[in-house]
Amino acid sequence: MKTYLAVPADVRADIWRHLLSDAQDREQAAFMFVRSEAAEGEGIYRYVEWTPVPHDGFEYRSSAYIELTDDTRATVIKRAHDLSCSLVELHSHTGRWPAAFSWSDIEGLREFVPHVLWRLKGRPYFAIVVARTGFDGLVWAPDSEKPNLLGGIHAGSDLLVPTALSRWNGHGHD
Repeated sequence: MKTYLAVPADVRADIWRHLLSDAQDREQAAFMFVRSEAAEGEGIYRYVEWTPVPHDGFEYRSSAYIELTDDTRATVIKRAHDLSCSLVELHSHTGRWPAAFSWSDIEGLREFVPHVLWRLKGRPYFAIVVARTGFDGLVWAPDSEKPNLLGGIHAGSDLLVPTALSRWNGHGHD
């Protein structure tokens, strides 16, 4: 079963605009909160709200790497818990290459995702990397150590498909 996000087109455009807006070409980040919607043969998670990571929400930020503060992480996990939502982490890559998670992204996700899955008590975790030419997305089911590829994003009437270029354990997606 593939997993999809359903986001209003204008909201998706606002999030992408935020992620790709830094005048100094530094990576940006945001979080989206989504809730499961029963659909025959598909896992669809519908948009509830989103929040940009503010300038002071980063421990470190450059054109190639970001690290969030512990307070930022705790705040978004608590918000997801309070909303009974799954959490979607989004960040940008500012170069001209196609969207794919970097080695440092994968290492950060290996460290962070198990904690979030435990805190969200049975709800999946999503990670999306956005570039100017597209996006890639991964989904962790609550009982899985490895992610699956996000099926896509329904943005209004459009279905946006990920690049599927990211690699986990060097072997691609299962």
